[in-house]
Amino acid sequence: MHANWSFAKNWESSHRAHIETQVKFPLCVLGELCGKMIAMADTHKTAEPCVMVIFGATGDLTKRKLFPALYNLAKEKFLPENFAIVGVGRQEMLSEAFRDQMMADLKEFAGPEPDETLINWFCERTHYTGGDFDDDKKLFKDVKDMLRDVCAANNIPENFFYYMAIPPNLFANVSQKIVKNGLGKEENGFWRRFIFEKPFGRDLESARKLNTDLLKILKERQIYRIDHYLGKETVQNILVFRFGNSIFEPIWNRNYIDHVQITVAEKLGVEQRGGYYDTAGALRDMIPNHIFQLVTLTAMEPPVSFEADAVRDEQAKILAAIQPFSPEDALHKAVRGQYGDGDITGKKVPAYRSEEKVPTASQTETYASLKLSIDNWRWADVPFYVRTGKRMPAKHSSIIIQFKKAPFVLFRDTSVERLTTNRIEIHIQPDEGITLHFGAKIPGPIVNVGAVDMDFNYVDHFGEQISTGYERLLFDCMIGDATLFQRADMVEASWKIVTPILDVWSAIPPRDFPNYPSGTWGPKEADVLLENDGRKWKNSDA
Repeated sequence: MHANWSFAKNWESSHRAHIETQVKFPLCVLGELCGKMIAMADTHKTAEPCVMVIFGATGDLTKRKLFPALYNLAKEKFLPENFAIVGVGRQEMLSEAFRDQMMADLKEFAGPEPDETLINWFCERTHYTGGDFDDDKKLFKDVKDMLRDVCAANNIPENFFYYMAIPPNLFANVSQKIVKNGLGKEENGFWRRFIFEKPFGRDLESARKLNTDLLKILKERQIYRIDHYLGKETVQNILVFRFGNSIFEPIWNRNYIDHVQITVAEKLGVEQRGGYYDTAGALRDMIPNHIFQLVTLTAMEPPVSFEADAVRDEQAKILAAIQPFSPEDALHKAVRGQYGDGDITGKKVPAYRSEEKVPTASQTETYASLKLSIDNWRWADVPFYVRTGKRMPAKHSSIIIQFKKAPFVLFRDTSVERLTTNRIEIHIQPDEGITLHFGAKIPGPIVNVGAVDMDFNYVDHFGEQISTGYERLLFDCMIGDATLFQRADMVEASWKIVTPILDVWSAIPPRDFPNYPSGTWGPKEADVLLENDGRKWKNSDA
């Protein structure tokens, strides 16, 4: 969990003197970044006393991600002693029954051999109330009474953060009822924060409405739009990798980079989520949030500081600079696909249209790829190719920085296909790390060039750290750091980019679905998207 923070601490102490003479990036800014990363590595740094209120506490997200993340934070001494959880759900049950369920969930999902003492610590601090979310007279009065009693019993100041692990159509309604019952107002030095899971809207219009509804009752600084992808170590390390290394930042531009590829591939199909997924699709589900966050971190300019709004200002500039899609662009620079039946690691799997709760003639895409153009000085004429899909050969997420070819004049007698260009591969999952790909001479009496890789792997260097991806984000919410959370303007800018594509796809139904077999890297049209530019996808098995 702390690979990045350990790296930052060691890096700062061993290289500051060198940096002061070699790096032209402002040290005050870089030091601020290191300080933020080191903060969680400091075992004495804990969050303020607070209560976490989980709406949707009986759901899958809570037991698989939120409880294990809180357990990991407590294990590493990041949670305060004065901490409590209040679960809220539709199901009515006693707190004792909820504690029993939480104990069972932690034993299943909190990693091998969970600490019984720590599990008991959680149980003592966990409470539950349930009822109808539309009944603010009963359920929300019960929540208010429980929070008052929990704070009094555990000597916790009235600092509350509300986690909305509920369907997006309930976000505004539940938040309004929290505020209506006096649980959202910040006064007497106490804070109230609200975490909203994706998807935040389903198009530009709905995202704007949701933002408008929430900002009528909350301040922007109270709203934390979560994307668990940004909790991954490698994603956080992009900023250090770019701005903390003098060998990379000077070449991170159109003069040296040919193109960028971002892939988020999943081996699984829709599993038991067919009902939800068929109303969303790959484009809505992944690109305006996960993938655009990766795009902005890769492409952004150095911020003036690493305060939340300074970082998000630069991310917002990138989203604003992405060239809008015309209807014609949506036909030629965007590709959609749907998986058919096929073979995944030797096992036969069904087509999407044969999955549970999926209509037999569904036109929902399970694959999407786009060619993005960023209209600014740094990235002019450098395409960003992004793709995401289900039922692909491997679970694989990465950012590929492909550099331009070196002049071949010195290697006229060397086979051109062996003169591979340089690239940086930032691996996000399953194995987090960074690979530098370059050419070297093959030993022998004649000049032959071969491709070699220089690899950095988090587990090899820092040891395996059990993490759900939510630890850093929950901690940041507790300390009031919104750097890794989307702002309202960023959400709307993301939807502004993809909504024209959604409109065209809705107006012109696909005629060839399913158009890629399970176990392949997507439809042939996605390959053509790059081949037309003289490029090709870098697959994890290639």
